[in-house]
Amino acid sequence: MKKIVISKLFLYKHRFIIGYTLLTLAFLTLLFTMPLVSPAGLSEDEMASAVTSNELSIDSITHGNFIDLPYHALQKLSISVFGLNAYSIKLPSIILGVILGLLLILLLNRWFKNNVACLASIMTVLSVPFLFIAGSGTPLIMLVFWPTLLLWLGSKIQGEKKPKISYCFLFAFFLLFAIFTPHLIYLAGFIFFYVLAQPHLRFTIKSLPRKPFIAVVILSVLSVAFLVISFLRFPNTARTLLWTDNFNFFENVKSAFLPFFSWAGNAESTMLSPMIGVASLSVAITGLISTAKGFFASRNSIATMLILFTIFISGLAPESAVLIILPLAILTSHGIRYILEKWYGLFPENPYARVAGFIPIATFIGIILVSSLEYYVFGYRYNLTVATEFKNDLGLIYQNLDENTTLLIPKDTLEHNFYKILEEKTSFKVTSSLEGISGTVATLGRLEAAAKDRKLYRIITSGESMNSDRIYIYK
Repeated sequence: MKKIVISKLFLYKHRFIIGYTLLTLAFLTLLFTMPLVSPAGLSEDEMASAVTSNELSIDSITHGNFIDLPYHALQKLSISVFGLNAYSIKLPSIILGVILGLLLILLLNRWFKNNVACLASIMTVLSVPFLFIAGSGTPLIMLVFWPTLLLWLGSKIQGEKKPKISYCFLFAFFLLFAIFTPHLIYLAGFIFFYVLAQPHLRFTIKSLPRKPFIAVVILSVLSVAFLVISFLRFPNTARTLLWTDNFNFFENVKSAFLPFFSWAGNAESTMLSPMIGVASLSVAITGLISTAKGFFASRNSIATMLILFTIFISGLAPESAVLIILPLAILTSHGIRYILEKWYGLFPENPYARVAGFIPIATFIGIILVSSLEYYVFGYRYNLTVATEFKNDLGLIYQNLDENTTLLIPKDTLEHNFYKILEEKTSFKVTSSLEGISGTVATLGRLEAAAKDRKLYRIITSGESMNSDRIYIYK
């Protein structure tokens, strides 16, 4: 009988290609179908983001509206092409989520072996917090996107004898874009001091060839000059980028991380509680402990430093806590690497034991993923604290109202500004006064102004809201 050589089996030889292919298919399918699955509706933050994107113009940019400019430009394009609906509002985050997922996979592959990087990538890009930011129609994803992109570009520079000038130039260029995301201006300072404090990175900077170094210095100086001029001309932009009006550092940190680690599930937020399960956290903690021995290696210390940086900017703005996704991805990789090394160390010459050890690890990760996906899909629909933060009024309008209907919405409200976009894209009319208005009128909730001279014709209800009577139609 011919002896079976595991290393020559097709599945073994191509295991990483198969793994990444399955991960890519599952990831893309999940992201692009996510708006149809969960959450059931739009949050106020998503509506506000759509309003900001719709108001974006050349004039607004010249008046200092640089905040999250790439995201809002992409969202404006999406709404212009596909109209105002939940999918078009969330599509920019989905596209950026695909790119962010790819960057995470590439970054982890730079620092870890294929088996570790593949498993850690699966746990990260299919986790609840990652799916949340990739399915939220707000610029929240930019808080993770820019640091991940910069970290990957940095990994392409460090350790190379002759780093390409293009990577150095792109690093400085994207850092300029990153500082116009609220509170990521502190990321530039963090990078500067981390490079000075980290021996390996100091050596990398000193060893840079002349051309890349000069290119980075020139672009950095121009970036600082542009930033200073912007702050002097537009003080409101400076305030938004540097701090928040509701500044209470310790209270902000508490409210920021409560949705991530509140296993009692009672955090009032658009985020599920907890965002991170005990099993995933245990792997990350294992990774954190394993990095203590070689802490001064750049890939070991960066995760710890990023956690401290995340805590700092979360004290300025609680939503910044989503940046924790990046250091947790790195620590998860360290944890998986440590577990595999310890198991393989027990059986260094036995390939069957290595395969046998992989089975319980894969089963463990599979259980985490299935439970996370189930928690994400059903949590946003049936968790009372979270589900009520999302409204499906826009979908109900499309499904139940004729386009000649006039929507009566009080002026100077978020809903009024949001549905003004609907007026631009369709035949619906939006008004704050019934003077001179004839025909069918619909209101979001019951309004006395519409009830005076018209007869209540129909009430449209939704089973996805605490206040089920969502739209009142008057004739």
